[in-house]
Formats: sequence, C-alpha cells, structure tokens
Amino acid sequence: MATTAGMLAEAPLFALMDEDERAALAERMESRSVSKGETIFTRGDVGDSLMLLTRGRIQIYIETTEGTKVILGEIETGEMVGEISLFDPGARSATAVAVEDTELLVLEHDDFWQVLQKRPHIALDILAVMGKRLRATDELLRTQASQNVNDVIDIETTTFQRVADWIAEFSGSMLFLALNFIWFSFWIAINQLPLGLPQFDPYPFGLLTMIVSLEAIFLSIFVLISQNRQSQKDHVKSDLEYQVNRKAELEVAQLHHKVDSIYEAMQSHFAKLEKERRGQEKSASS
Repeated sequence: MATTAGMLAEAPLFALMDEDERAALAERMESRSVSKGETIFTRGDVGDSLMLLTRGRIQIYIETTEGTKVILGEIETGEMVGEISLFDPGARSATAVAVEDTELLVLEHDDFWQVLQKRPHIALDILAVMGKRLRATDELLRTQASQNVNDVIDIETTTFQRVADWIAEFSGSMLFLALNFIWFSFWIAINQLPLGLPQFDPYPFGLLTMIVSLEAIFLSIFVLISQNRQSQKDHVKSDLEYQVNRKAELEVAQLHHKVDSIYEAMQSHFAKLEKERRGQEKSASS
C-alpha cells in the first residue's frame, strides 16, 4: 500500500492530496496485469474505473466506419486513463489495448465515492487539478482548427508586411488611379503648355519617365510581397480546413459507432424479452 500511495503522489491528479488521503485511496486500488495485445476496454463500455499504469504502455484508438484505426495517443508508465469516470461513469469514448505487458492500479467509481464521503477534501484537491487541465484545454482549443484563418495571419504579421499589404491594396484602387492621372496631367501641362511656368522637365519627360519607372518597380515588389502573404494565408487556410474535416470525420465515425452499439444492445434486449415471453407462455400452457 505504501508503494501505491507513493505512485499516487507522482500522479498529477493526486498531487495536491496529503499522505493520509492518498493512503485511503491506495487501500481501495487493486492491481491488474494485462498481457501484450490484450484489450483493456472497448469503446462504448461502461467507464466505471480509473487506471494508473505502473508498468508498460497502452494505446488509445478509435475505428472509423471504414475500419481504419485512428490512434489518439499512448499512455505511458505513471500516467492515468479514465479519470473522468470517477465522477461520471459514462461510456468509454475509445478503445484501449496494451502495447506491452502492462501492470495497472484500478480504482473503481464506487470505492472512490466511499472514500470521498469520509474525506470530502479529496474532491477539492481533484477539482483544483481538473481546473488547471480545463484551462490548458481551453488554450489548446483556442489554437486549434476552430480558429479564424484571418486571426492566425494577423497574429503572425509584421509591421512591414502590414505596410506592404496596404500599399498593394491602395495601388489597385480607383483613388490611386485618379491621383496618378491628376499628377501626370499637371506635370505634362507645366512642361508642355505655354503657362508661363518654368519647364523643368520638357518633352520627352525624362525625369517623369524615371520616376514612373521607379514607382512601377517598388509597387511591383510590394504587390509580390502581398501575393506571397496571400499564398501563406491560403496554405494556413487549407491546413485549418483539413483539421476541421478530420475532426468532423472522427465525430461522424463516433456517432455511427454509438448508433451501432445502441442497435446491438436493443437487439440483445429484444431477444432476451422474446426468450422470457416464450418461457412464460410455455409455463402457462403446462
């Protein structure tokens, strides 16, 4: 039991508990050995226990409707699986199989609640740890595929890139065209028409030609920079769309699996009822 309590002290979920609280939980935990390749639990099974790995490795996965295995992660020595079932013994959302010969410490939901009734402070310690996990999960979700691609690009954009985008956008506007038309007309009028003003750039307007050439060079550079940024934006957008589609595919596969599980359970229940009905009819006839 002392060894079990020591392992609980290294597990994040029990890190805030004192020694007496961990010892009380350790008394309720049972050791379980699992051989390599053995299924520990299947998706849809009732999740009524927490498992702490003391040796070995567990692979967590789900299967799509096409039978493809999607690996969600692996649980290493010292890590836990099924901690939510201590509070909500619902159906398992994935399948777990031992990748190696594995040793587990199992804490059943009912045993946990019996300890909790005697030591309610345990709940506060666990809730504090779960609160930290929720914050980490919120931060993870904030950076995942549900983000707006424009928000991602804005975060990564430098000041120079913003200026380049603005110049490229402005150079393609009607206002830019009008300003250039007014500027060229004014320049040509001064240097070509007899307005009594000094002609500083007479025909063929060599200075104007040089300025326009420089303007075209710089504008083309800014436009290319902006186009490269748009290509990066399209790349980020395609990555986010792929992640969204992958999540949607997994959710649809899980829904199909749940429907199939419910259908099988209903069929089994109906078969049981039919068997009981026939038994009652046979008893009544005899």
